Amino acid sequence: MHKPPFKLNPGGWSAPVVEDQPPADASNRARLHQLDPHLHCSVIGNCLGTAELRRLMSRHVDVTGMSDLDIHHAAVSLAPQGGEVSKALHKALDQRHAGAVRTLAAAADEAALDAAWREAWRRGDIQGAYWAVLTHKAVTVALRQAVFGEVHMLSHLMASANRHDLQRFVTLEKGHAELEDRLEREQARRHDALQERDRMAEQLRQQAIDFERQLAEVRATVPDSTASAGDLPAQVALQTERRERAERVAEDAARQLESLREQLERTQAHARAQAEELTAAEAELQRLSAGTPDAGSDGSALLTGRRILYVGGRPSSTPAIRDFVEGRDGEFLHHDGGLETRKGLLAALLPRADLVVFPVDCIDHDSALNLKRLSERHRVPFLALRSASLASFAAAVRRELVPSGDGAAPGQGAPRFCLRHG
Repeated sequence: MHKPPFKLNPGGWSAPVVEDQPPADASNRARLHQLDPHLHCSVIGNCLGTAELRRLMSRHVDVTGMSDLDIHHAAVSLAPQGGEVSKALHKALDQRHAGAVRTLAAAADEAALDAAWREAWRRGDIQGAYWAVLTHKAVTVALRQAVFGEVHMLSHLMASANRHDLQRFVTLEKGHAELEDRLEREQARRHDALQERDRMAEQLRQQAIDFERQLAEVRATVPDSTASAGDLPAQVALQTERRERAERVAEDAARQLESLREQLERTQAHARAQAEELTAAEAELQRLSAGTPDAGSDGSALLTGRRILYVGGRPSSTPAIRDFVEGRDGEFLHHDGGLETRKGLLAALLPRADLVVFPVDCIDHDSALNLKRLSERHRVPFLALRSASLASFAAAVRRELVPSGDGAAPGQGAPRFCLRHG
């Protein structure tokens, strides 16, 4: 840019003189081209989205191959000219922030306008209020410069704060895609298991029909049989053998059906765990996308002031879990299970923790048994995670730390131990 983005004008900001247009009526709001050119970059950059600006500029200039920055520069350079582009930009700003313009229009003087701006800042409705203040009929040079300075500094703070959130967003988005892929595979396996169960049930039903038909045939032929008394033992032995064979087949089918039921229950439990992790990941993605603070509805507010001891895990996911806990005012303690950190330090870390967590797929058997003994000794709650992912940790926080309806405090009661390691 040829001009600095923030420059205090000693003489104040006033509308530039446009020779081919009459002076603006004092009872009306200022037009975009009547504002000081130093304000156009801030107004267009903060009050219009990049996609909306691209659509608007494409109606007046050829934007093919132009970046968002190039389109922004073109709009800023055309805004002071008062032509069709400037009018279209002003109309788009008024339409997008019509609510804020109507609200601030009630301010009759500088004091009321400044109070309305402070209230909008407190609510977070900064974009619309910014445009409404700059074009308000009662705005003064001092108030216009003060508002511009506050928005300018806010953009610096947001750029610094969003860097870490963007990194976490990329990590969560990748985990979200992996969870969706796993869930689809689990649903496909569950569907196949159900089809196999239905096929086995149909096969058993058909075998039962065949046995009943054969038994009916035998019963129909025995009274009319002309065979001698010596053939009766052979007939009895034959039917007995058939009956025993049918009973064995039925027992095998019953065992297979029971095995399929157990497999289906395990698949459904795994699918529920995947769904909980997916829900937690989606909630975190939506919060990061909206840029709103965490409300604590998923139990994460209960991490405040808690010490979480995380044992085991993967180097790729442990930093994200640490950020998740510390970002909610919790204290994160970590022990890798004995890979690089001495196992003896685990006994010193555990009494300091309020909750011990470990992933069952990233810890050895000895460390899990040692954790069990130490947790029983110090009465520290113990929680096993399905995997070392951040989504599994967030889902466990939602499930274990949200207060139950019976009034029991979260994270208290009998310790929970791993079903895999005992």
